[in-house]
Amino acid sequence: MSKQLLRPPGAVPEAEFLGRCIRCGKCAQICPHQAIRVASLLDGLAIMGTPVIRARQAPCYLCMKCPPVCPSGALDKRVRKREQVRMGVARIDKKDCLNWQGTFCRSCYDHCPLFNEAIIMDSALRPVVNKKKCTGCGVCEHVCPADPAAISITPLGAV
Repeated sequence: MSKQLLRPPGAVPEAEFLGRCIRCGKCAQICPHQAIRVASLLDGLAIMGTPVIRARQAPCYLCMKCPPVCPSGALDKRVRKREQVRMGVARIDKKDCLNWQGTFCRSCYDHCPLFNEAIIMDSALRPVVNKKKCTGCGVCEHVCPADPAAISITPLGAV
């Protein structure tokens, strides 16, 4: 697998996650936004059946319903608040970001669930990611009007 996939909130480190996840799909079933999908064979045999989030298609809105239903501990039940979530970190590609190229846009900033914390605006009103606050939920990537998205999530294990 060349690119690590984004895991649901509370996911333990990837190697441990793959050992713990029993591929029951309960997290995907409880997700009210259908952000959690079950990886298919096309994603790789080793991760087939495990929960993944593809932020561009459907981000995690941090409802926090998935960790309590995980029977195996692959999703840590102690992660209860969205501020505790660390799925990954957003990265802005300044050469593709409309705002960094002179077209006013606040999509990522306005839609971030941790408003004015995880994404802030600099003195020139351009978005900047606060890596210490970013949860990696992917809402910013999902709402980015650039094609391809000028902001993307790097999963925590790949950071």
